[in-house]
Amino acid sequence: MKITEEIIDDILVEIVNLERATLKESEELKSLIYAKLDKGYKKVIIDLTSCSFIDSTFLGVLVSALKRVSKDGGDLKIVGLQPSVRAMFELTRLFRVFDTYIELQDAIKSFQKK
Repeated sequence: MKITEEIIDDILVEIVNLERATLKESEELKSLIYAKLDKGYKKVIIDLTSCSFIDSTFLGVLVSALKRVSKDGGDLKIVGLQPSVRAMFELTRLFRVFDTYIELQDAIKSFQKK
């Protein structure tokens, strides 16, 4: 599977094991996240460490998931932005919307501080 899930305490971690995350993968990610949100998860981390490219559809799914989890009182954080993906986040100004972290452990700790 190209997107794998881990549950760490009460945090859902979606690991995108792809070099390029595009339309096809965005639907898979959306289905996985929404199914877990429906089960009550409110802390989500998306690990993009393996991705060197994401398209606008994939970005749209990230924004949609953030809106959905925020509506339920949760949060979604991003981990492991490669330089080209970081550039996309800066170009679209999404770096102002998402909390981003270099390491997974830092994102996990940020949930524990709340």
